[in-house]
Amino acid sequence: MGIWNPWHGCHKYSAGCLNCYVYRRDSQFGKASDIVQKTADFNLPFKRTRDRGYKLTEANSPVYTCMTSDFFIEEADEWREEAWRMIKWRSELHFVIITKRIKRFTECIPEDWGDGYENVTIVCTCENQEEADRRLPVFIDAPVKHREIIHEPMLGAINTEKYLKTGLIEAVTCGGESGDRVRLCDYDWILDMRRQCIKYDVPFYFKQTGALFKKDGRIYHIKRKDQIEQAWRAGINYGNKKDMA
Repeated sequence: MGIWNPWHGCHKYSAGCLNCYVYRRDSQFGKASDIVQKTADFNLPFKRTRDRGYKLTEANSPVYTCMTSDFFIEEADEWREEAWRMIKWRSELHFVIITKRIKRFTECIPEDWGDGYENVTIVCTCENQEEADRRLPVFIDAPVKHREIIHEPMLGAINTEKYLKTGLIEAVTCGGESGDRVRLCDYDWILDMRRQCIKYDVPFYFKQTGALFKKDGRIYHIKRKDQIEQAWRAGINYGNKKDMA
């Protein structure tokens, strides 16, 4: 697994952004998170190692892209064409792009995109039913070869059956919210999403409990270091999503 952040900075966009981890981390260093700038790693896919190989070298390994911004944010319009060029050139890698701004997707794809690059997965994030119903119809209609959905932070019960039954969604990830001021994640919401995924044979991944987690009528305050482990110990992941192992 690799991470490539070609630019940094974002604007809070919807309810899921309220306690954004990027804002939280940047505030510790007095950095303004709402200023979008290219990073020193912009050309990372082209950079060579000392032995003349290339960085991000593990073939077919996911490269999580633009994790401290949104790949489709407006301020990055002038840089995105070059980023796409690097993504296409490193065809042996698989780039995973997570976005809330799916409505901008068709404005931001390269001319040779066609029905999508084989080495790109687009992940649409929907934190509640309102955003699922706003974003997922656009997502389903977009020219994308590999699609996943992520509900994180999951802020309520979400029904996505009409989207899952299209057969176009390759995986669904759910998770609670981390940080000091967090909103509750209810295990019943997680289990219901798992049920929907099993019904349509879509791989399901419970990523983390979040810091405030409700299960069987009881509310738990879970430390950051334990949130992923506690989710895995629940043993409810389903399907063959590659990085579940």
